[in-house]
Amino acid sequence: MSIASINPVNGILNKSYEEDTQESVEKKIKQTQEAWLQWRETSFDIKSVLLKKLAEQLLDQKKELSELMTLEMGKPIKEGIAEIEKCALVCEYYAANAEAFLKDELITTDATKSYVSYRPIGIVLAVMPWNFPFWQVFRFLAPALMAGNCGLLKHASNVPGCALAIEQLVRESGFPDHVFQTLLIGSKAVKAVIAHPDIKAVTLTGSTEAGMQVAAEAGRLLKKTVLELGGSDPYIILEDANLEHAAEICVHSRLINNGQSCIAAKRFIVVSSVEKEFTHLFKEKMLQKKTGDPFDPATDLGPMARLDLRDELHEQVKHNIKAGATCILGGKVPVYEGNHAFYEPTILTGIKKGMSAYDEEIFGPVASFITATDTRDAIRVANDTSFGLGAAVFTKDISLGEDIARNKLHAGACFVNSFVKSDPRLPFGGINQSGYGRELGLFGIREFVNIKTVYLH
Repeated sequence: MSIASINPVNGILNKSYEEDTQESVEKKIKQTQEAWLQWRETSFDIKSVLLKKLAEQLLDQKKELSELMTLEMGKPIKEGIAEIEKCALVCEYYAANAEAFLKDELITTDATKSYVSYRPIGIVLAVMPWNFPFWQVFRFLAPALMAGNCGLLKHASNVPGCALAIEQLVRESGFPDHVFQTLLIGSKAVKAVIAHPDIKAVTLTGSTEAGMQVAAEAGRLLKKTVLELGGSDPYIILEDANLEHAAEICVHSRLINNGQSCIAAKRFIVVSSVEKEFTHLFKEKMLQKKTGDPFDPATDLGPMARLDLRDELHEQVKHNIKAGATCILGGKVPVYEGNHAFYEPTILTGIKKGMSAYDEEIFGPVASFITATDTRDAIRVANDTSFGLGAAVFTKDISLGEDIARNKLHAGACFVNSFVKSDPRLPFGGINQSGYGRELGLFGIREFVNIKTVYLH
């Protein structure tokens, strides 16, 4: 069996990769387990030096690595470069802070001495998606290795080149052999890997359905999971918002990564008094974005990652129009040569409960507009979802915005007058159908450790 990397710009095969057999998977797990027995005792000083070297390797090779992303999943080249730079940043962050995050904590009890110690647990299996093929991996890899764990990566099948490039980067940075390896396997083979006794935990970023399947299998075996799943992030536009600023930020958030981001703005909930003006500004700014060759630094919007994903998105758009939505921009497959996966930037207005654009995640460059009568109604609509990854509110009243973000919106990350984004210094993750657990920051590195009580009488 082979795994194919397909260029979404033209549908042409980039390269085929031989899939790992059951025997080669077993061998890699054994190798990684043996490596962990040594790596778990490695000092923070040594781990920090190696992770800093990995950051340097990323920056040295950012042009080639970003080009690989663009070739495999269509990311605009300028966004690919930014992604690699962010990967370097998360490596530098944990190289500098991991030891302090995992330092023993003395607790006063009736013991002579008692404390909490944070110890590595073993091999963590990472099941990662194609949309941020380096960043999604590095936000797991950096804290996992610094905590003394080892990693096995099952990447999305359309980015095998990126998966192998990450393994090579780790190796070239001087890490011991096999502390991090890639498994070139399909999704059907994941269950057997989870069941292997040397796999101690699983982290997955992907769809809600995929998360449920992995959580069920890991839970059956009492193995911990962290899940970062889908989202239908609401962006609330209040009547006192700076509409020009809000439109600029909202268009950027909807189109980032060709509209294929879990934390992209999905539902725009606009108070009726400013709906007409905001919609006009949003459409104007959407029209200013350049669609085309993702290798061109001037391109804002490239193709979707796969042809089937583009076709699925188009069906969703048509279904919503049939259900009563109005398409005021886009809604078509553009005419280009070749078997491409491009889709026009699209705006749907008049979205109501019961339509898929209201209730489901729309994963592509499609903006869904929902009218709210006032602030209270906007908050109600924002929370009327099964997801809970990110949310944003736009208002000139910063105190009101903070109160809404802190107390009213039900999501793992709530932003005021800005688009939702991840940051190595802040915990990241969702609630409800968007998953559980946290990545990044202090909380992220403590997800996959044994929080051990030590008591001396």
